[in-house]
Amino acid sequence: MTTLKSKLQDDLNAAIKERDELRSSTLRLTLSAITKEEVAGKEKRQLSDDEVQQVITREAKKRREAADAFAQGGRPEQAEREKAEGEVLAAYLPQQLSDEELDAVVAQAVGEAKAAGAEGPRAMGAVMKLVNPKVAGRAEGGRVAAAVKKHLAG
Repeated sequence: MTTLKSKLQDDLNAAIKERDELRSSTLRLTLSAITKEEVAGKEKRQLSDDEVQQVITREAKKRREAADAFAQGGRPEQAEREKAEGEVLAAYLPQQLSDEELDAVVAQAVGEAKAAGAEGPRAMGAVMKLVNPKVAGRAEGGRVAAAVKKHLAG
């Protein structure tokens, strides 16, 4: 078992003992998603810590989107629950980049792309290829794309 998955399992056991319903249900769902990912495909396999982290990131994104949907649908108590679950999962993710840090990484990548001859809005793909490995897991794709578009337009 990977170290991150075993940490989730240990935290789940602790949450159950403490009768922390929010954390235990959130961790159960996340471990279930990890197990589902492990058995997907033709053969069962063990996920690496990076793959487990990707599953946690996906689950946290689902919680954010659900919270927004519930808030727009006039169900604030359900939106709060989803936000709280997202915060539980955020503890297992790397620190997110601030807007300033993201802008600095994107500016550097735009400079590299221009040096390679890519300019204007058509350089979006080239810049994204440079930025994505640098910010992997620390910034959401939508935020990255928006920052790249802003730098290419300006």
